Amino acid sequence: MDFLGVKDKTFVVAGVSNRKSVAFFSAKILAEAGANIIFTAQSNDHFERVSKLFPNSEVFVLDVENEEDIQRFGQKIKEKGTPIDGLLHSIAFANLVEGKSFHETSLKDFQQATQISCFSLVQMSNALKDSFAKDASVVTISISDTRATSYGYMGPVKAMLDATVAYLAKSFSSFSRVRFNSVGSGPLKTSASAGIPGYVNNYIFAEKLTLRKEALATEEVANTVAFLMSPRSSGVNATGILVDAGMSCNHFDESVVKTVADFS
Repeated sequence: MDFLGVKDKTFVVAGVSNRKSVAFFSAKILAEAGANIIFTAQSNDHFERVSKLFPNSEVFVLDVENEEDIQRFGQKIKEKGTPIDGLLHSIAFANLVEGKSFHETSLKDFQQATQISCFSLVQMSNALKDSFAKDASVVTISISDTRATSYGYMGPVKAMLDATVAYLAKSFSSFSRVRFNSVGSGPLKTSASAGIPGYVNNYIFAEKLTLRKEALATEEVANTVAFLMSPRSSGVNATGILVDAGMSCNHFDESVVKTVADFS
């Protein structure tokens, strides 16, 4: 039985960086279910990597810091004439510097992170507006706790992204049934996460706070993404789904509290 119901549907996936990324696993699940995937790559080097991972799929170079580039991409998709059944926006970047406090964040860095990690979702959705199937699904990747200050200024940017999802859902509802949702992922072992100062220790700590005492797997997040991209989630809109293996309800795990108390 084809549970997802995505066979022969076409999705745009932005954010595949390597085999460890959420976007990679999400695209793989959709492709294995019979979907067609169109990828975007931030640069020519990125284009080469994505093309090797998915040699049978079309890949477009798309610099999300360039508004004209985004508009051109939308026009190219429109000219193809293929209805787009969904968009996965799994793009994030912040120029985080170890030892630099949040109040020292520069406007330039904050604006760049906001453009790449949040506002590009608005721009890409608008660029694909005329190509979306009437019941298309748009999914973006957020974090499980936007007030987790160890994420630096990416926390406030992701909070902005979460709010943006609801505003896009409302805005598009005036002329379509396109849905917008986010997946709030717990800490993952990805290349992107490795760039966050102190992330390894936070990842180990987060694993101890999961109810199962086992770290969240990237595939688990991707499974939720695939569900949200599919018609099976037709009743889910303007929502953020938390995928963190129960970590959010377990801040005072007995074993972790005891370890800290004994050490103190």
